[in-house]
Amino acid sequence: MKNNKFKQKLTQTIIHLKKKKKILLITTSNRWVGDKEDPKSTLLAKKIAQQLNEKTTLLDVAKIKIYPCEGNVSTSKGNSCGEKSALLNDPEKNPSRNHRCWASINNPDDELWKVSKALFESDTVIFFASIRWGQTNSIYQKLLERLTWIENMHSTFGEENKVKKIEAGIIATGQNWNGKKVIRTQKEVLKYFGFKVNEKLCWNWQYTTNTSDETNESYKKSWKKFNKTFFE
Repeated sequence: MKNNKFKQKLTQTIIHLKKKKKILLITTSNRWVGDKEDPKSTLLAKKIAQQLNEKTTLLDVAKIKIYPCEGNVSTSKGNSCGEKSALLNDPEKNPSRNHRCWASINNPDDELWKVSKALFESDTVIFFASIRWGQTNSIYQKLLERLTWIENMHSTFGEENKVKKIEAGIIATGQNWNGKKVIRTQKEVLKYFGFKVNEKLCWNWQYTTNTSDETNESYKKSWKKFNKTFFE
């Protein structure tokens, strides 16, 4: 029954996305560069992308060079994250002229622009993450912090909300702890950013609710259950 429920969630997500014109799927989970195995959340993103074909851009942030957030949102001088002087003045990287991030300016080889450029060309975005230690994985969090200027432009500087017309969601996978709470929190975060959060694009798959189940056999079984749920 549980397998059917989650397969139905995936189906509902795909049906909804087929109504959209330009979709961005952003994966954030990772493996060692020499490992050919894709994380569970990435496999879900790829499955969705295959169903939508040319309507979809699939972006793996784990393979993009993104510097850490500089914390310009909370300095003694106030909040300079997203101010007009932080504009990435490059017509190729920032055709929308919405990208305003000091870390992109201070680090010429930073590639956050690959995310923002695709984002502002899309009408829908779904973030994919893995749950690690009861929270989204570090690459997802790093990306989210680097996109803080999107929220600041309208919340701090009183400008137009640049993502108000973009539907957003988050899909996560985990082993045994806190998945539902993480999804609930990240939905609120995306709302703060200004996205139109859609429930059909927000859900979590977790192998077990037994937080003490940390055996190696359990982790192996989770893969079997995941594959049976979504790929059989």
